[in-house]
Amino acid sequence: MHLPVPRSRAELREQLHNPLYRNSFFIALGRITDVGFGFLFWTVAARLYSQMDVGIATALISSLTLVITLSRLGFDTALVRFLPSKEKSRALSTTLWVTLIATLIAAAIYLLLVPYITPELVPLRDYFLVFILFALANSFESIAENALLAVRRADLRWMLHLFLSARILLLFPFALLGSFGIFSSLGVAYLVVILFSFLLVRRNFGITREISREYLRETFRFSSLNYLASILASIPTLLFPILIMNLLGAEEAALYYIAFTIGNLVLIVPDAMTTSFFVEGSHGANLRKAAVYTLTANYAILIPVILFMFLFGNLLLGLFGSAYLAAFDLLRIISLSALFVTIYNLFIPLQNIRLRVGMVVLLNFIRCVLLLGLGYVLLLHFGVIGIGYAWLATYAVMVVGIVFIMNNKFLKYY
Repeated sequence: MHLPVPRSRAELREQLHNPLYRNSFFIALGRITDVGFGFLFWTVAARLYSQMDVGIATALISSLTLVITLSRLGFDTALVRFLPSKEKSRALSTTLWVTLIATLIAAAIYLLLVPYITPELVPLRDYFLVFILFALANSFESIAENALLAVRRADLRWMLHLFLSARILLLFPFALLGSFGIFSSLGVAYLVVILFSFLLVRRNFGITREISREYLRETFRFSSLNYLASILASIPTLLFPILIMNLLGAEEAALYYIAFTIGNLVLIVPDAMTTSFFVEGSHGANLRKAAVYTLTANYAILIPVILFMFLFGNLLLGLFGSAYLAAFDLLRIISLSALFVTIYNLFIPLQNIRLRVGMVVLLNFIRCVLLLGLGYVLLLHFGVIGIGYAWLATYAVMVVGIVFIMNNKFLKYY
């Protein structure tokens, strides 16, 4: 396997106009923009707010993300998979209204249960209208991004990521609010961005009041199974900050969140390539050829970035303050696990393109059980670095399972 290096100007122009490369570029650019501004956001937050405020804010943001995940109902993935072949306005409008209604219900239920889930976040109930508003804004933004991605307009999607940078400036006026100030900075930024995303969606697709029963029926199996799969995929990541805060305290939760945020920098380009692979596969691209190229390109970029993290990751942690240097070993482990994460993240959309959603659910279930089980046990024995050990071990096991599936004729077509 080798990277397809252009040998002439004509070949270079052809590659630049290839949707896989073009969308990969803008998806990566969007991811770099988002992660870059996110990195700056948490750097400023770590300087303006106490380590305890940062730790509580990570739990607040995880709670919001959990609500969004539960309310998507699988229609976010279905939108990317089926929008190219369906009537666009009907598919988008149905997805949008159903998701927003589900978001409203999920946010209300979460606020009712928060005393039993995370007692430290009970004061959030005093701001229940704000929390629900932020959840609706985040949900709308997510659907708008997926719609633009589905029609190969990753360039417009990137613009929305640029607008989200406003959250950095909002950290300053909200500093008096403590941890809720960090949370509010992100939420208000989403409120600003939905104004632009609404205009983009309305111009490119159109929005109606219709909820199409036909579209729901046609995509029900795919959406429902992907909903289950997405919940299983998201639960460990969303619960870890809350779990760490409950067992070890807010300061340790902050160390984990910052290390995890920096560690995910190594996956910027691989994630972009994988997302573009899913889009192009949904448009009928040659899956074998696209998968080989995507995996080869991913590792060509991934290996030197991991080496950089091993050698100089402490410099990045130091930008947040000297207290965060304690997370250097955790950062190294999370970065190393990207070698296995990349394979897993490519195999999942491959199964979705082939409509083998049952396999996606099974793999995400095993991953969820392993991450939570190992994470809890190793967290108690080794402290916050135990989450890193669990992350690395889980994905290594999952890759072994994928190799087994690919060599087993029965499971291969499950």
